[in-house]
Amino acid sequence: MTEPSPEFDWCWKPFDALSALDVYAMLAARNEVFVVEQNCVYGDVDGQDTDAWHLLVYRRSADAQPALAGYLRVLLPNPADGEEGIDIRIGRVLTTANFRGIGLGQAMLERTLGFIHEQWPGQSIRLHAQARLQRFYASFGFEPISDVHVEDDIPHIWMRRT
Repeated sequence: MTEPSPEFDWCWKPFDALSALDVYAMLAARNEVFVVEQNCVYGDVDGQDTDAWHLLVYRRSADAQPALAGYLRVLLPNPADGEEGIDIRIGRVLTTANFRGIGLGQAMLERTLGFIHEQWPGQSIRLHAQARLQRFYASFGFEPISDVHVEDDIPHIWMRRT
């Protein structure tokens, strides 16, 4: 397993276990990456966080508040969501600007796939990837299951791992 550095705390939490600071850090990071950096105005607070598992990766600091370095969420199957609801879904995958280029995204995906396999063995996994990251996700066994399409002015593709 890839480990970018030993100075990170890896925290898996259901929504009810998140502290107010966790929620603030999560929403602030998602806003910074998806709204500000990608210049994309969209409804990030979509009602799905309360039923998700959240991976928060904090950088430890002896002299300051830990910084959120990476984040993603895992949504459990929900047949009410139609075709995309039959799989576990990984979403809102991000690394914050100060922690890019150190292998954190790869380590997050490795840990996430291990977590999903331990909790829900044999369950297929789906994600809605930005098309530019298709090769990255393919390296983890994800295959395209849709054409590239534009959502919120950004090319995306649905991918699945069985």
